[in-house]
Amino acid sequence: MILLDIMKKLYIMPLIILLNFSLHAQVSGVGIETSNPQQKLHIASPTGTIRVDGLNSTNNVYNGGEADQTYPVYVDFNGDLTLKTSAYQNSDGGDAFSTGAINGTVSIIPIVQTDDGYETVEINSYTFTVSRNTILEVKYSISIEVFQDNLFTIIKDPYARNITNFFTIDTPTLLPTTRRYAPSSKCYFNRNDAATNPAALPDAATGFIYNSGTSYLMLTPGTHTLRFYGTVCSGTNNRATFVRFAGGPDSIFLRLY
Repeated sequence: MILLDIMKKLYIMPLIILLNFSLHAQVSGVGIETSNPQQKLHIASPTGTIRVDGLNSTNNVYNGGEADQTYPVYVDFNGDLTLKTSAYQNSDGGDAFSTGAINGTVSIIPIVQTDDGYETVEINSYTFTVSRNTILEVKYSISIEVFQDNLFTIIKDPYARNITNFFTIDTPTLLPTTRRYAPSSKCYFNRNDAATNPAALPDAATGFIYNSGTSYLMLTPGTHTLRFYGTVCSGTNNRATFVRFAGGPDSIFLRLY
């Protein structure tokens, strides 16, 4: 009988020790230089770091390899660490806004009510759905060309034109917003006065000018539409103006956090 009790204790004691160790591991996690880990993995050393060979310059094409440089680490949908940047929309060197999609041109017609020669056109839009509260990062660069008419005649009068680009966001819980995000403007001006010297060649340079902007927006769950616009003001004299948006290489970058 005594021998049986001793054998029972010998079986029970390792079981209790194993159970305590298992419970401690499940609750506390793994500690490095600590006996009381506060997370599943806890490095307690004040100089402790983590090295992942799969992210170094030898094994990862997204690591630039410079000895004195650092690179941001992201987490993908599987929870894997990665150096690769993933965006909702990224032109990445390509042309973001197709001129064919917007016909490439905006003819400026004076608005009688305001008498300021002001016009607005929607250039492009992006619609997407999010399932949680998130932050949307937006970066854009849109090309602009300014002419006197749709024959691409260079402006020779001495009046300035203001060209602005911006975007708006429609939310699922509010009416379409009129707030303008990341507005950017350029002023076109040609000193050559056609009234006093009509035979003179225009002294304005031809080519693309750009408006660029960046903004961050808080989004709630639901479907959102991002709309890009261009506006032109030809002044109170309503001077003839013809603007082509997105005729050159344009860029767009949208990322959800």
